[in-house]
Amino acid sequence: MNDSNGKQLEQRQSGRRRFLTILGATAAAGGGLGLRLAYAANTMTKEQRDKLSPDEIIALMKTGNERFLKGAEQPTHNYIAQQRAVASDQHPVAVILSCIDSRAPAEIIMDLGIGDVFNTRVAGNIANDDILGSLEFACKAAGAKVVLVMGHTSCGAIQGAIDGVKLGNLTGLLGKIRPAVEATDYKGERSAKNLAFVDAVARKNVELTIDSIRSNSPVLCDLESTNAIKIVGAIYNLNTGKVDFLA
Repeated sequence: MNDSNGKQLEQRQSGRRRFLTILGATAAAGGGLGLRLAYAANTMTKEQRDKLSPDEIIALMKTGNERFLKGAEQPTHNYIAQQRAVASDQHPVAVILSCIDSRAPAEIIMDLGIGDVFNTRVAGNIANDDILGSLEFACKAAGAKVVLVMGHTSCGAIQGAIDGVKLGNLTGLLGKIRPAVEATDYKGERSAKNLAFVDAVARKNVELTIDSIRSNSPVLCDLESTNAIKIVGAIYNLNTGKVDFLA
């Protein structure tokens, strides 16, 4: 067997081991599904990815965050092996729309590896036409089954929208967050200095972004209506490290 064939066989075998780990991990984690990713020298094949339901993929994200919170991330992460395995092909399970904040790296806080998810990042995790096109590519063309819109606590973009900050092209971006400021039902001080209000607006902004995705992308709306994908929201807490998925 030459080196090329040997490497291909190793990748196929490690991909199968990873998939079996996903399906057969302990039920103690994740309340019954107990799904977890075990990163070897390969990522899942298309066939393996397609066997997972949107709910199972969301469970993977939740249990990955639980490992992150415990400091028990997968010990077998081998990023250079993952990079090589997906260099010529990819089959991500989800696409994440998150904020650019340096403290909220989605793959790390949910213990994901190279090739597991698409990730589009923009201040305030808003959805414009270009982002919608990216989400449509991820799901319709590439087969991702979950769209996760993830905001976070103490978001600077949310604070800027509350204060009506004007700064070049940022002005227009913050204007897209203003509807969430106005729509947030809050009885206390409605200012950027009140972090409880900021976090309430961040949650509302996630909800409105999801509404915008459904309203402005017939492609994604159709996929969701046939249960091919799920569009869900979450808030990442910068202080605790926990990702709270919204009902």
